[in-house]
Amino acid sequence: MLSENPALLGLATIILGVGACLGYFFLSNLVLDKVVFPARGKHAGRNINRANMVRPWLFLFPALFALGLYLAYPVFETLRLSLTDRSLGGAFVGFDNYRQMMNEAKFWEALRNNMLWLIVVPAISTSFGLLAAQLTDRLRWGNLAKSLIFMPMAISFVGASVIFKLIYDTRPADQNQIGVLNAIWLKFDGGAGSIFVLQILPTVFFLAVAGLAVFSGWGMFRDGSASLRGRSLWQMSLRVCAAVLGLWLVWASISAAVGIWFVELPYGEPQTWLTIPFWNNFFLMAVLIWIQTGFAMVILSAALRGIPEETVEAAIVDGANPFQIFFKIKVPQIMGTIVVVWTTITLTVLKVFDIVFAMTNGQWETQVLANYMYDKLFRSNDWGVGSASAIVIMLLVTPILVWNVHNARKEMR
Repeated sequence: MLSENPALLGLATIILGVGACLGYFFLSNLVLDKVVFPARGKHAGRNINRANMVRPWLFLFPALFALGLYLAYPVFETLRLSLTDRSLGGAFVGFDNYRQMMNEAKFWEALRNNMLWLIVVPAISTSFGLLAAQLTDRLRWGNLAKSLIFMPMAISFVGASVIFKLIYDTRPADQNQIGVLNAIWLKFDGGAGSIFVLQILPTVFFLAVAGLAVFSGWGMFRDGSASLRGRSLWQMSLRVCAAVLGLWLVWASISAAVGIWFVELPYGEPQTWLTIPFWNNFFLMAVLIWIQTGFAMVILSAALRGIPEETVEAAIVDGANPFQIFFKIKVPQIMGTIVVVWTTITLTVLKVFDIVFAMTNGQWETQVLANYMYDKLFRSNDWGVGSASAIVIMLLVTPILVWNVHNARKEMR
């Protein structure tokens, strides 16, 4: 009867779950106070103290057990499976699965694409979110604008992928294009408008990215050299990694800006956007940027509202212009929040799966680590290599989690 009525089944589950929790806490207290450490006899005081020491752990046990069952056990089991071979009956093979994974071109393609996602998506999502937060706070209809920007957060990754797949849709040249991108593309014929939109604007964008990377790198170098003695080893290592990443970003941006002027664009022909190597990754990233910008905007908008008005007013009195107020006064005061937003989006990027699976399934050089893991585990039935790739994802995610926890504790102190 309950199985035929989901509402009754859900209600029964809630009642039984709450009842079981209440029963556990009542009976465990009863056993602790009456049987294990009874508050009577000559050792009554000692027993009461011991019972009070044990009681918090007694209350925490269900949560710790659930965390161990659903978090710790899968981690250790995945690590064990990554060291075994299913075809050999689960025999221990050491690091053979990792060696096999390292020798596969698809794994390196997935790792390279994940790093590309890692650079582009958090940076653009956080930047757009910060820009939207700043601009909407100055508009009379800012709340409506925020609602529209935040709305994609209510859409699942698969739903958003379907929407963008329609945007990228391709039909034969003699048919009407239902894909918005191809409908716009067919309007270009190689004239002045095409040169402006497809060459000049992208060139300006890539050069702006390179300039921003140089400006940020110079600021970090100047601040780091000014307080070199006060920096710990890991902070200096982080700055070195950021400098290397910035140099690569400058080189990649300038190369892309130059390359735009040497590529032959197929004007007037519908394009299958998701099959164009390298660039199709950016078409997939657009989906996640569209979703995550709303999240970044909401968090950063709250942070901007928390900035003391006195600092802004003092900057205005000193003659600071709006750009100086934003970059020199506001941004430094919310840098902690920006880092939290950045790292949170980074965690989402490292685990990205739904978008790639729904739009390309890892074809045309769009493979990512989570999709690679899925292919190995559920398509190839190779639990060894699949578990090894899951461990790689966990190793990439763990430092960011530790960083977030460290920052949260530092702010609490």
